[in-house]
Amino acid sequence: MTPLPSDLTRDRPIVPGRAALLVIDVQNGICGPGAAAKRPEFHQAATSRVIPNIARLLEAFRAARLEVIYTVIEDLTRDGRDRSLDYKLSHMGFAKGSLEAKVVAEIAPWEDEIVLPKTSSSVFNSTNLDYLLRNIGIEDVFVAGVLTDQCIDHAVKDGADKGYYMTCVHDACAAETPARHAAALDCFKGYCRMLSTEDAVNLAAASQ
Repeated sequence: MTPLPSDLTRDRPIVPGRAALLVIDVQNGICGPGAAAKRPEFHQAATSRVIPNIARLLEAFRAARLEVIYTVIEDLTRDGRDRSLDYKLSHMGFAKGSLEAKVVAEIAPWEDEIVLPKTSSSVFNSTNLDYLLRNIGIEDVFVAGVLTDQCIDHAVKDGADKGYYMTCVHDACAAETPARHAAALDCFKGYCRMLSTEDAVNLAAASQ
């Protein structure tokens, strides 16, 4: 058996040009004002903690000239026939080009930042994210967004299996309840590094 490198670790600095911030599904249809009545506890966490922390991450990653990539749940067809079976059964999806499919205004993407529409829980299954990350030269993926126990969980585990160093910025994520958020973090912690927004911001700043 070939020995592993002695310096192989998740606790690594950000290398300029090799890290990306992946912001998952922080869009009007899920986190916007219109969604507040359906899930008030989640909406409170999203607006008071997740979105402000993602705003801090965006500022730090952009200042360090690091890649920023967004995903949104958005159908590619008018009738949503392209959605995964699970999304069809769950009645999950937002119309192509709709307000619900757009990233919330507080953390809107800049002109040259990538926004990937996805039609399944796993961004690696229903978009060309893996292809894009490899083309750009990304090794470290920092994940933030919603929901911790669904699309974040998928992104972290799938990314780890595809050979990326995954980092979950735990206080920039949320699930429908604090209990589900905590349970999800405990479930996938073995696949990634867990960092606070403050620690991730400091890492980005140190890469400049």
